[in-house]
Amino acid sequence: MTAREEELTARALLADQAQIDVFLKEKRWAELAALVRFVRRDVSVELAQTDPALYRQLREQITCFFLRGGDVLSLRKLAALARD
Repeated sequence: MTAREEELTARALLADQAQIDVFLKEKRWAELAALVRFVRRDVSVELAQTDPALYRQLREQITCFFLRGGDVLSLRKLAALARD
Protein backbone atom coordinates (compact mmCIF):
# COMPACT_ATOMS: atom_id res chain seq x y z
CA MET A 1 0.00 0.00 0.00
CA THR A 2 1.39 3.40 -0.94
CA ALA A 3 1.58 6.28 1.51
CA ARG A 4 -1.33 8.00 -0.24
CA GLU A 5 -3.46 4.84 -0.10
CA GLU A 6 -2.68 4.50 3.60
CA GLU A 7 -3.71 8.11 4.23
CA LEU A 8 -6.97 7.71 2.32
CA THR A 9 -7.76 4.47 4.15
CA ALA A 10 -7.02 6.04 7.52
CA ARG A 11 -9.10 9.13 6.76
CA ALA A 12 -12.01 6.98 5.60
CA LEU A 13 -11.86 4.94 8.80
CA LEU A 14 -11.66 8.06 10.93
CA ALA A 15 -14.68 9.52 9.14
CA ASP A 16 -16.73 6.35 9.76
CA GLN A 17 -15.29 4.81 12.89
CA ALA A 18 -17.93 2.09 13.01
CA GLN A 19 -16.02 0.54 10.11
CA ILE A 20 -13.06 -0.13 12.42
CA ASP A 21 -15.04 -2.93 14.06
CA VAL A 22 -15.90 -4.34 10.63
CA PHE A 23 -12.24 -4.27 9.60
CA LEU A 24 -11.31 -6.08 12.82
CA LYS A 25 -13.88 -8.80 12.12
CA GLU A 26 -12.70 -9.09 8.52
CA LYS A 27 -9.05 -9.24 9.68
CA ARG A 28 -8.00 -6.34 7.46
CA TRP A 29 -4.80 -5.86 9.42
CA ALA A 30 -2.90 -3.76 6.87
CA GLU A 31 -5.62 -1.13 6.72
CA LEU A 32 -5.89 -1.03 10.51
CA ALA A 33 -2.11 -0.69 10.79
CA ALA A 34 -2.31 2.24 8.36
CA LEU A 35 -4.93 3.86 10.58
CA VAL A 36 -2.82 3.47 13.71
CA ARG A 37 0.27 4.87 11.95
CA PHE A 38 -1.77 7.86 10.74
CA VAL A 39 -3.21 8.76 14.15
CA ARG A 40 0.13 8.32 15.89
CA ARG A 41 1.81 10.68 13.42
CA ASP A 42 -1.01 13.12 14.17
CA VAL A 43 -2.11 15.89 11.86
CA SER A 44 0.53 18.23 10.54
CA VAL A 45 0.38 21.63 12.20
CA GLU A 46 1.04 23.14 8.78
CA LEU A 47 -2.39 21.90 7.71
CA ALA A 48 -3.90 24.27 10.27
CA GLN A 49 -2.58 27.16 8.19
CA THR A 50 -3.38 25.80 4.75
CA ASP A 51 -6.75 24.16 5.47
CA PRO A 52 -8.00 24.98 8.98
CA ALA A 53 -11.34 23.25 8.52
CA LEU A 54 -9.74 19.95 7.48
CA TYR A 55 -7.22 20.25 10.31
CA ARG A 56 -9.99 20.76 12.85
CA GLN A 57 -12.02 17.87 11.41
CA LEU A 58 -9.08 15.45 11.51
CA ARG A 59 -8.13 16.51 15.05
CA GLU A 60 -11.71 15.89 16.21
CA GLN A 61 -11.80 12.49 14.52
CA ILE A 62 -8.46 11.46 16.02
CA THR A 63 -9.61 12.59 19.46
CA CYS A 64 -12.79 10.55 19.04
CA PHE A 65 -10.70 7.55 17.94
CA PHE A 66 -8.66 7.69 21.14
CA LEU A 67 -11.73 8.29 23.31
CA ARG A 68 -13.30 5.15 21.81
CA GLY A 69 -10.24 3.18 22.97
CA GLY A 70 -8.20 3.20 19.78
CA ASP A 71 -4.98 3.44 21.73
CA VAL A 72 -5.27 -0.27 22.59
CA LEU A 73 -4.53 -1.20 18.98
CA SER A 74 -0.90 -2.32 18.77
CA LEU A 75 0.87 -1.21 15.61
CA ARG A 76 3.51 -3.89 16.09
CA LYS A 77 0.88 -6.64 16.37
CA LEU A 78 -1.18 -5.34 13.44
CA ALA A 79 1.91 -5.11 11.23
CA ALA A 80 2.89 -8.67 12.16
CA LEU A 81 -0.59 -9.94 11.39
CA ALA A 82 -0.58 -8.08 8.06
CA ARG A 83 2.64 -9.85 7.04
CA ASP A 84 1.21 -13.31 7.76
